[in-house]
Amino acid sequence: MLIVGHREVRNLLDGHDKEVLELVADAYRLHDEGRTALPHSVFLRFPEEDRNRIIGLPAYLGGDHAVAGMKWIASFPGNVAYGTERASASIVLNSMADGRPEAFIEASVISARRTGASAALAAGLFTEDPVGMGLVGLGPINLEVLRFCAARLPSLREALVHDLDRGRAEAFADLAGSVVPGVEVRVADDAAQALSAYGLVSLATTAGTPHMDLSGCREDATVLHVSLRDLTVEAVLGAQNIVDDTHHVCRERTSLHLAEQRTGGREFVDAEIGALLRGGSGFRREPGRRVVFSPFGLGVLDLALARWVRDRAGVEGVGVRVEGFLPGPDQEPQSRTRSEPESEQATAAV
Repeated sequence: MLIVGHREVRNLLDGHDKEVLELVADAYRLHDEGRTALPHSVFLRFPEEDRNRIIGLPAYLGGDHAVAGMKWIASFPGNVAYGTERASASIVLNSMADGRPEAFIEASVISARRTGASAALAAGLFTEDPVGMGLVGLGPINLEVLRFCAARLPSLREALVHDLDRGRAEAFADLAGSVVPGVEVRVADDAAQALSAYGLVSLATTAGTPHMDLSGCREDATVLHVSLRDLTVEAVLGAQNIVDDTHHVCRERTSLHLAEQRTGGREFVDAEIGALLRGGSGFRREPGRRVVFSPFGLGVLDLALARWVRDRAGVEGVGVRVEGFLPGPDQEPQSRTRSEPESEQATAAV
């Protein structure tokens, strides 16, 4: 069993933004081709604490280097007030040869960067040479959105940012200066200023219910609705909507799920990003109408990056290998004798 920790994962991924963008794009294309298995994620909630949750995302990603596994990610928004990250995550990868777990990888960086890369891919599809972008909600996710938008859109030179906590916004601007040194990051006076300044906007708040109608955005804005629950139903229905997977995003009381409940259908979803990246969706942008990208966050994206991290860790000798984690041939369960044929075991069990 290979165990790769947080610092090692970060070091392996740093400086490889272009590769991450392509890994995420390839995963989307494979998903659109039907070469993935993606059960609905499982939400573990707690009767006494309805704000917190832990989500399990099992997935299989096909292609030339198939991989299977699961991400287990906790979201505890109250952590932010204590100076720790809202989310923590880990990924287990299973062997495609015998199904045994073969790697355990800290996944908070993977989760944030695949999210940022997916948003940047959408931004690249719907914005042409943007000078700047607005960001509302300033945690690790929007920092990665900014990182990957800068990598995907070389024209990007400015960002106007807003958070309910002014100190948090100023800290974000300082940190962003080292992450994206080619982008001037300024703190907005309020959310309206950040929303209206540019034609590209990213929303990554911790809001649990809709609170924004997009009236403050430009009429032709591209909105990266990463946090999924910021927009009112009216805002969703008034926009052209792009998603990563319609069946996944229309659940768990996301803004799009609420729009489905209101309308009784999903006709307001215009296209999925995998089809757009493959050039086969037939989607046409309507002039003067906003485009909203709402990614639910597909486990296949996490697997694509985790596989890459695992392979690079092997080449570079990074991580810890734990011997004896799994039973070997000399550690047979007590209930089975080595001489007992499989057919006899089955009969005895019946």
